[in-house]
Amino acid sequence: MGNSTEILFFLQGLSDTVSSKRTYFILILLVYLFTLLANLTLIVTIILEKTLHEPMLVFLCNLCVNGILGASILYPKILVDLLSDLSVTSYEACLGQIVVLYSYTNCEYTTLAMMAYDRYIAICKPLNYHSIITPQKVMKLLLFTWLSSICESVVVVGLIARLPLCGFKIEKIYCTAWAVVKLSCVDTSINNIVGYTFIFFNISLAVLVVISYVYIVRACVRSPKERSKFMQTCLPHLIALTNFFIALGFDLMYTRYGPTDRLQALRNFMSLDYLIVPPLLNPLIYGLRLNQIRRKIFRMCSQKTRALK
Repeated sequence: MGNSTEILFFLQGLSDTVSSKRTYFILILLVYLFTLLANLTLIVTIILEKTLHEPMLVFLCNLCVNGILGASILYPKILVDLLSDLSVTSYEACLGQIVVLYSYTNCEYTTLAMMAYDRYIAICKPLNYHSIITPQKVMKLLLFTWLSSICESVVVVGLIARLPLCGFKIEKIYCTAWAVVKLSCVDTSINNIVGYTFIFFNISLAVLVVISYVYIVRACVRSPKERSKFMQTCLPHLIALTNFFIALGFDLMYTRYGPTDRLQALRNFMSLDYLIVPPLLNPLIYGLRLNQIRRKIFRMCSQKTRALK
């Protein structure tokens, strides 16, 4: 066990899909391509159009970049496994996947929390918005988002790498920290303490988001104009935020404390929801729902069409 290069993990999450692998392959490939197209369209539109360089849309652009990162580390591996008789991954590839997936997850909920903060300032303190949410502050928040996400992932993987393993079967489609920790032969108290610390931080962040939206809703109830602004920008954000936190919470609880004798398809759905749904739906419920972005996309497409003619 000392030579980690010889270790292979067997991913058993696709064990119930043997009879329909081709169908799943086509479906997942189409979802992956649509996810890339939708997110890239929003990223290019926001970058090229200077009128869209406002804080909320910069955060949205970061959300799309993160969505592509998460999708590109998850989908290709699943597609390869669906074409293979056996789903395996090397020790190094497994740890690398954990780093990227944890970075994606942390960056996603941190960005969503910052978007909630942005909406809180915009609706509850509109006169001070431009003095509080400055371009410099936006850049600092984004830098903090990525650095904190990467650092947390490196800490988690560093603690995993020190563990000797007594098993090689992972009951999921992809590698997660807890799935590998459970295979250890030694005491994992430090891993548990660090894991619960990060979970507590995530819960605290979720509580702050809830408090922000309590103030936002109170402010919007008093004004028809603010209600319209809430429906246009805050409601889509609230939907995405709720789905992400609930799905992530269920997956964490189910992975740690859930029964292992349930349908594999149910476990797959719960573990994939927060990785597949946000990158797929964020461009739709955010960007394509905002009139200003839709107009810019249609204008860019029409210009390209005229240029081709």
